[in-house]
Amino acid sequence: MKLPSGPRWSLAAFWLLSRAVLLLYTFRVVFVPGPDVTTDVSVIYFQWYEVLRGGTYPLDDVTWQYPPAAAFAILSPGLLPFLEYAHAFFVLALVCDAVVFGLLVYAGGRPGKSRTGAWVWLAGVPLLGPTAYARFDIMVTAVAVTALLAGVRHPRTMGVLVGVGALLKVWPALLLLGTARGRVTRRSWVAAAASGAAVLGACVLAAPGALAFLTFQRDRGTEVESLGSLVFHVARFFGAWEGEVRLNYGSVEFLGPYVPLVSGAALGLTALAFGWLLLWRVRAREFDATTLCDAAFVAVLLFTTTSRVISPQYMLWLVGLAAVCLVWRGSRMRRPVLLVLVATGVTLLEFPLWFSHVVASDALGLALLFVRNGLLVAASLSAARVLWRRTVTEPRLRDAGAARVPAQADHHDGALLNS
Repeated sequence: MKLPSGPRWSLAAFWLLSRAVLLLYTFRVVFVPGPDVTTDVSVIYFQWYEVLRGGTYPLDDVTWQYPPAAAFAILSPGLLPFLEYAHAFFVLALVCDAVVFGLLVYAGGRPGKSRTGAWVWLAGVPLLGPTAYARFDIMVTAVAVTALLAGVRHPRTMGVLVGVGALLKVWPALLLLGTARGRVTRRSWVAAAASGAAVLGACVLAAPGALAFLTFQRDRGTEVESLGSLVFHVARFFGAWEGEVRLNYGSVEFLGPYVPLVSGAALGLTALAFGWLLLWRVRAREFDATTLCDAAFVAVLLFTTTSRVISPQYMLWLVGLAAVCLVWRGSRMRRPVLLVLVATGVTLLEFPLWFSHVVASDALGLALLFVRNGLLVAASLSAARVLWRRTVTEPRLRDAGAARVPAQADHHDGALLNS
């Protein structure tokens, strides 16, 4: 399948139309079947906003599971005091969406680049439905996309943005895995450490409870949409498991026999994924213009797929990184990107449209989760294979071929002299 790459006016027209529809859903003018995804903003985020304005982090709320800089995202609607909290949040989400879209369009118009990445973002955000604007992940994704686009020429700028992003929601730290060895790595990693330390220090000094999220995050279980949850869904479907499904630590999770075992297995898979990424980093022979973005996409994709929790908004991270990959015409990530886009569309079906079927572990719920998580597994394996081949296997084969050519030439020259 070929991804489109069109003129700016058509991109802008589709963006305006799709985002207008998205705002109709988030402003509750038009309703989506299933749970109201906007209540996280109007109720939970607003409660956090009130606590944070009082000069402390939500110390007694286990649903606060984010690094301390997430407070900036929660407090940001205060910049628009003429709107009620939820509406101000949605407007700011729209602004972040527009910034990412504009950056992708601009970058895609430069020599050797493509606007295919802008089309990926254009399609991917509405494929997730109103959840895209009803979580602060779109703000984190905007920081990550900006960091990657800046990283090719300005490693220090990338490092600063990665440090800030990691203090918003941790995962942007993975963007540093694909930096070229030597000066680029030193500059970007040092800048990330410095900016992250500065932000963390400021947050710790500003209010008590800045590090409370570490305990709350540690105690999470197996969420009903994760890869590991399929074990319990299948067991429940056949009546072979006696546990329960309950809202726990801010998400709907499985509670009961063998849950700690499956959660531990998920952590083990994540550790294996990290080990593979470290091995790739050591073995990689070539870091070209696409490696930075491709490696970031693969890293976040692997960590998302193996996580104990695959919340719907996580797909927004993947869409943003996938879009940056396809800004480069030479990117080979088109197949995994397409798989991620399809998985994002299926995610809308399983949440919020038919989330009741997922919670019930019935046939439709099982089918949706097997398809969505299967697509993520396929995308992970495909993307990892592409990254390894491009940066490890192919450079090694080229080096071996280049070494053989002079040897053959020397043998031929020697034969001529002997004759």
